[in-house]
Amino acid sequence: MTEPVLFGRRSTADQVLAGIDLSGKRIVVTGCNTGIGFQTMNAFAANGATVIGLARTIESAGKACALAGPSCIPVACELTDLQSIAGAVRAIRAIEAPLDAIVANAGVANLASLETRYGVEMQFLANHIGHFALVNGIAGLLRDKGGRAVIVSSGAAVSAAPGEGIMFDNLDGRRFYEPSAFYAQSKLANALFAMELSRRLSGRGITVNSADPGAARTRINMGWFNRLFAKSPAQAAATQALLAASPRTAGITGEFWSDCAVSTGSPLLDDLVLARRLWDVSDEIIARASPASERSLLRAA
Repeated sequence: MTEPVLFGRRSTADQVLAGIDLSGKRIVVTGCNTGIGFQTMNAFAANGATVIGLARTIESAGKACALAGPSCIPVACELTDLQSIAGAVRAIRAIEAPLDAIVANAGVANLASLETRYGVEMQFLANHIGHFALVNGIAGLLRDKGGRAVIVSSGAAVSAAPGEGIMFDNLDGRRFYEPSAFYAQSKLANALFAMELSRRLSGRGITVNSADPGAARTRINMGWFNRLFAKSPAQAAATQALLAASPRTAGITGEFWSDCAVSTGSPLLDDLVLARRLWDVSDEIIARASPASERSLLRAA
């Protein structure tokens, strides 16, 4: 039986992994160079894991990996560039070793003006489509009967997403653009992706969960309230670290987590039709935007 989870809002990534030997484990973390991503990578490395740290450039990934320790391997991955994602997939596959966990952590938030690429609004592209392509590109490396994927979402997916969930008729923002609504939409997409991926990988014994790190003092979230009351990056990293590497969460899949516990996500997470439509539309975007030579690397099996 899975042990009860005994941590909470103020727990840190180091605390939830205290005493856990991760030697021999290999974990991918996106957005490793700042804030929550760095604290996540650092906690894994401190407990003996080999961490493949992804950031927008090899320079930023390399600096972060050097700070976290010699067991960290830097890889460049710009999540708004499908060619860069394909390069990251190739680099991770070239290591020729299984993965124990993937933590899809990187993200952008509340872009003030509308930006698009591949006909997709940039927050949706970076937060969801980029991770959809990357995770599907390396999911085959996850160990059967024990591999884990953690897709970082947000409480905004519950409180601020559009009523229909995903605005399939306005993914480019052409009809209207409101920064916080599009951010919330992308974070709901993260959680829907995790739910559908958990169903698709269940036969391999791989667990997939989404995580709300909570309001944290990060470079994309520095209002006065958060400077005073929000979690530290180390505290915000706790839930995803727990899900990716703690024996306490082994076997738990298809859940939305917050503050180191299963939480109430959006009611739309129970909508199988919505989740499957999102999957199909995401796959179509990648097929349309990727060079023919790279489509097989990034599209869902």
